[in-house]
Amino acid sequence: MGTAAVAREDQRIQQDVLAELAWDPQVQPNDVGVSVDQGVVTLTGSVESSAHRWAVTRCAQRVRGVRAVADDVEVRLPGSPGLTDSDIAIAASRALEWDSFVPAERLDVTVADGWVMLRGEVEFGWQRRSAERELRRLRGVRGVTNLVEVRPPAPTETDRILRDVRRALGRAVGTERVSAAVDGDTLVLSGVVRSWWERDQATRAAWSAPGVRAVDDQVVVAD
Repeated sequence: MGTAAVAREDQRIQQDVLAELAWDPQVQPNDVGVSVDQGVVTLTGSVESSAHRWAVTRCAQRVRGVRAVADDVEVRLPGSPGLTDSDIAIAASRALEWDSFVPAERLDVTVADGWVMLRGEVEFGWQRRSAERELRRLRGVRGVTNLVEVRPPAPTETDRILRDVRRALGRAVGTERVSAAVDGDTLVLSGVVRSWWERDQATRAAWSAPGVRAVDDQVVVAD
């Protein structure tokens, strides 16, 4: 693709990302800047919460042709008096307790300046992801650092993990697009998919497999 064609494609992607931001009711598009260079989208500006920041990133990832997203959006809480770190910590603990799929008793939450630190242990990777997702939705949260470790209840055979993950990948995106391998305690995904949605499905399938402690996502998005 020539330089002029690349520039036209980048302009099309920029316009589509801006349109997607305006379409999504969860974001404030006027507060977000979008630039594109060879399919890599850079987001700038500020939003009021971690949940809004996450929604902005997801908007960009949904657009056809986006190869990667650089998230430089800042979370700036409203100037009026808001939630204290103690308020956020209480809300975070309750959110984890209300999620019946998350072992809240095995997790620890600390909050500093609106930033949540999540520690502890879970048996399955999808529990780790669910816990983080619950906290990102809370009002007043600027961001989440997820340090939760995945410790399966019993050792799992590598061959069985690969077999189960490959079957799940086949159902989700097709094994001709994404392959799985094991490197120590880490499941490595590689391949090329057509959209961020397909990449998300591959990652979800990998984390859902019993015995998976970590996932190294090397899947590339390309048309």
